[in-house]
Amino acid sequence: MNSKRAGAEAVASKGWVAAHRWLLARRLCQLAILALFLLGPLAAVWIVKGNLAYSLTLDSLPLTDPYVLLQSLLAGNWPEKLALIGALIVIVFYFLVGGRVYCAWVCPINPLTDLAGWLRRRLGIKGSAHVSRSSRYWILAMTLLLASLTGSIAWELVNPVSMLHRGLLFGLGATWVVVLAVFLFDLFVMSRGWCGHLCPVGAFYSFLGKGSPLRVAASKRAACNDCMDCFEVCPEPQVIRPALKGAGKGIGPVILASNCTNCGRCIDVCSKDVFTFGLRFNNPPDNGTQGEATAATSGH
Repeated sequence: MNSKRAGAEAVASKGWVAAHRWLLARRLCQLAILALFLLGPLAAVWIVKGNLAYSLTLDSLPLTDPYVLLQSLLAGNWPEKLALIGALIVIVFYFLVGGRVYCAWVCPINPLTDLAGWLRRRLGIKGSAHVSRSSRYWILAMTLLLASLTGSIAWELVNPVSMLHRGLLFGLGATWVVVLAVFLFDLFVMSRGWCGHLCPVGAFYSFLGKGSPLRVAASKRAACNDCMDCFEVCPEPQVIRPALKGAGKGIGPVILASNCTNCGRCIDVCSKDVFTFGLRFNNPPDNGTQGEATAATSGH
């Protein structure tokens, strides 16, 4: 891997804004969602009432976190009709756009873990504890088991995602301790530790997006110059290689892994515009001839 900063070539060739457009879009989306929730408590403008677990927009559109709803069902609590409708709306939405879009575009913890990752790169912090990425699925299973054993959604009391959102709405209190612990864990102990290895929320939403049509694709993978910037900035770098390096192996260019967050950072940092958003159906396998033709026409 080059010693230069990830994305430097993209900034030089495309300009700073174009090399950060999806990152900027994500931050605007996260801030807009938070602002809609805060308008009520702070300005008495109740466009959205509630929180990420359950909300009512304009007194008519219910949205329910299906993960919280599942915990509640396992705890023996039958939700009201509006909650069920809200969960169905959310499930359909995240199925269409990719479940872990929640992690990159909505989750309030994401900017903090992104900041920890950015600081790790800037400070040159090396080394990381090793925990299997499958651990998040075991933690997910344990939170569901906990709900069924305790008859409560006990995990939501200590879930950093829920705690931070509640804290921003109603006052942080001791929440800042948990949030700071997640930030320091990602910064000093384990690269992308919380979101990439431990968070059961991301694990749950990866199931919702398993067959989603919206995907990132390495549609110009023959133009790749192996700068490795996409691997450097991707929160789930293991999902990139099959699509990027699958030419000649019968593997199409679309990233099909359910843990892709559709964050768009690989698109931003690529100076060769290898990546783009597309559909999972536009994924023809090739034996290398298509890649050679693309390389020939692009001068690589």
